[in-house]
Amino acid sequence: MMVTRAAHFRLGLAVASLLSFPQVLHATPSVERQAQLEHLLLQDCGSCHGLRMTGGLGPALTLDALAGKPREFLIATVTHGRPGTAMPGWKALLDEQDVAWLVDVLLEGYPSP
Repeated sequence: MMVTRAAHFRLGLAVASLLSFPQVLHATPSVERQAQLEHLLLQDCGSCHGLRMTGGLGPALTLDALAGKPREFLIATVTHGRPGTAMPGWKALLDEQDVAWLVDVLLEGYPSP
């Protein structure tokens, strides 16, 4: 798969836009919303990344697999997807706070052993 310069540019713009709103990225959704997001993570994300996030159609999202990947890059990936892959952008369904929470849960080691 070849990623075009335009795709890289759009991803860079997405990261830059996310970085300009750090207060949103560190806000915590309500407990009810967290439950909804965890359900989405298990059902929707898990359908491609595996129910234990160990990979499938999509790559693994385990602590080891995410090690060294910047949080902002992961947020941009969830928000805008990955062109040329099966990874959709979730910005039509999730706001910045939701996406940041999901990424933080993954970076903390979801699912717990």
